[in-house]
Amino acid sequence: MNHMTATTEATGAMPQAVAGTIAQATHGPVMNCDIKALYYSEFLAVRDTAIPIKTHDITAFIGPSGCGKSTVLRCLNRMNDFVQGFRFEGEVRYRGQDIYAGHVDPVAVRRSIGMVFQQPNPFAMSIFKNVAFGLKLNGFSGDYEERVEQALRGAALWDEVKDKLHQSGLSLSGGQQQRLCIARAIAVKPDLLLMDEPCSALDPIATRRIEELMLELKQEYTIAIVTHNLQQAQRVADHTAFLFVDTTRGGRTGYLIEYRPTEEMFSDPAEQRTKEYIRGEFS
Repeated sequence: MNHMTATTEATGAMPQAVAGTIAQATHGPVMNCDIKALYYSEFLAVRDTAIPIKTHDITAFIGPSGCGKSTVLRCLNRMNDFVQGFRFEGEVRYRGQDIYAGHVDPVAVRRSIGMVFQQPNPFAMSIFKNVAFGLKLNGFSGDYEERVEQALRGAALWDEVKDKLHQSGLSLSGGQQQRLCIARAIAVKPDLLLMDEPCSALDPIATRRIEELMLELKQEYTIAIVTHNLQQAQRVADHTAFLFVDTTRGGRTGYLIEYRPTEEMFSDPAEQRTKEYIRGEFS
């Protein structure tokens, strides 16, 4: 991952291209993702996938390996733009604005749509500077100490680090490092928070703490999460999208099978493929 990619989760001002539509979206989806076709060079990675991301909900993407869950997630803040050969057909409407429209600055999009990655990736700097990084990048002129404390409290980390803010972020445990990355992402007050398997590198205790944190954060943020853990999706998600893999064309192309409220998805899935996956008949 290059430095630009790593820092996009830390940026946070509302893009001017969509700022005028904020008042229209206090109810319903904050985002509508409609992928007709997504290519990496000639490889069709995802097709026919339309998923709404509803305000103050947690939306989980589940499905077998290689079905395009992370690819779809990275469409939501144009992280795939960093991949050579990426080509997109469709639209992703955030607050009514298609973020793939020619006049929209992808860097500005990432300032409103933060991201937390699979592996905790604190920068090699102090805990305080990690959290303040995006604020400084955006020319924040307010009280840094207040905003850093606010973010660390929001990430349920303040009480554990308040006496060692000038120690390296790399000195923290894995679970603490991931919460530090969440603090770094929310310090700039993004509108939407994307989380790509944020617990896959953590032990069960740290995983449960991150899950509890997600439930707390959704009071203020809208969250979309990729997870391989079906129990995790059941515990935290309000809505779930199940993606599958089409191999009929000689490759592996992900596509959406169904999107439903999580309770319905797991208790009474509409599609046979979903039933088989939830029963553990394939992974």
